[in-house]
Parts: sequence; structure tokens; C-alpha cells
Amino acid sequence: MELSAENFIRLRNLIYERTGISLGENKVYYVKKRLEKRMEAGGFASVEDYIRHLRFFDRGGREFQEFVNLLTVNETYFFRDFPQLQVFAEVCLEEVAERKREEKNLSLRLFSAGCSTGEEPYTLAIIVREMLDDYPDWKVYIKAVDIDENVLQRAQRGLYNQRSVKDVPPSYLAKYFVRRPGELYEVKPEIKEMVTFEHLNLIDKHALRNERGYDFVFCRNVLIYFDDLARKQVAEKFYAMLNRGGFVFLGATESLSRMSSAFKIRRMGGHVVYQR
Repeated sequence: MELSAENFIRLRNLIYERTGISLGENKVYYVKKRLEKRMEAGGFASVEDYIRHLRFFDRGGREFQEFVNLLTVNETYFFRDFPQLQVFAEVCLEEVAERKREEKNLSLRLFSAGCSTGEEPYTLAIIVREMLDDYPDWKVYIKAVDIDENVLQRAQRGLYNQRSVKDVPPSYLAKYFVRRPGELYEVKPEIKEMVTFEHLNLIDKHALRNERGYDFVFCRNVLIYFDDLARKQVAEKFYAMLNRGGFVFLGATESLSRMSSAFKIRRMGGHVVYQR
């Protein structure tokens, strides 16, 4: 199968229009290999036929979704970037929790964007349970979203291999996971129950419109797929979602400072976090 420059641009533009994902010229081979899989699965004779199907005949967007599922990278594991999570647990969470205790509002809302197979939101659930001494008194809600429907199904199962749990402290592994046959580990029900998973496209104009009242937003290693315009739109949505004093956590190479001047930049333990 040949993917001409013209057809790559047509596909790239379609992907950007619908998802905000920006693919550079260096992604031609990456796109081509995934395109081949979907064309073979659907019996399409040419790239032109496939693009025409996506644009005009893909009712409900089912085929486009399958294509996007192949394009997104889902590299993750429990307690990824542990130093940043320490900042969340020992500084930011404590700061927000103390303020809420004073306000007599014992509720916490967390949002995990680009949650992939669920390791991040489940990690956040474990941290919250461990760090709040008065956890039974709190109402905690964690919403986790991703554009890839396949990974969300795996996240809801909560079943992981040894690689995914390699950085879980042994005491947490014993406390919050059940060992299953085949060297697998399943998240216990009390952690699963804390997380709600949902399919969501961050740049959809209707996405996040009704999401409000969050104390923390985690969007780590997601904005790297977007261009500056899409990042700015997402930053504005995050600002609207957050309570005053709430925090946004990004990946190590990502920044909101050029996208929005609304956030207060705070440096903690070698990490930059953004606060409303």
C-alpha cells in the first residue's frame, strides 16, 4: 500500500479536525502501518476509498474511532513519575484537604485525562486513601477519560501484568490488589469503585462543558499530541473545571504557561504545577 503525501495530508487534517491530534511529516510511516490494518480489516481497495468512507459513510464514527484507537500510544504503569505524585500527595492534596476541612466540605473531585488503561486514576485513588487520615469521612470522586475505547474497557476490568505494577510499593500491592493466575494483579473493588471511566475527546466543543467543581486535573503526556491552538482550548476548559485553589498536573515536557496566563505557576520539589 502506498500512502501519498496528498493522502497523508488529507488523513492528517481529518484526524486534527476531529481529535486535535497533530501529526507531523515524521509520522507518515506510523500512520501508514495503522492504516494498513484498518484497510485490511474493512476490505478497502484503496486509501482514497478509506478516506471517502471516513468522511461520508462512517455513520456514528465507528471506523474512525477504530483508526484513532490504533494511533494513540498507551504507555503507562502504576505510580508513574513517582516524584511528581509525591508533590501531589504530600503538598497539594494536603493543602486542598486542610482548606476543605476548615470549610467543612469533605469532598474531593479528581479528573484524569488520557487515562489509558487506568493505572493513573487507580494510583490516585490509592494515594487519596492512604494520605487522608480521615478518609472514611470524605466523599471522593475520580473521573477518568480517554479517546481510545479499547483501553477504557481494559481499565474497567482493572487487571494488570507485572510490568504495570512494578513500581507499586509492596505494602500497597498487598493491600489494594488481588493476585490472579498468570502473574496478573486485579485492583480490589474498594479502589475500582472510586473511579468512573468515560470515553471523551478533549477538544470536542461539547466535551467538559458540564464538568465543574474539580480539585485536581491530571493531564500527563497528552498535550504533546496537540498543537498550540488545541492546547490553549484545553487549558481554558481545565481552568473552568477547577475550583479556586485547584491544581493541574502535566507531563514533564509539557507546559501551560504559553497557553494561558490565568494559572498561577508553583514550583514544588523540582516540579511545576498550575493552580487556579
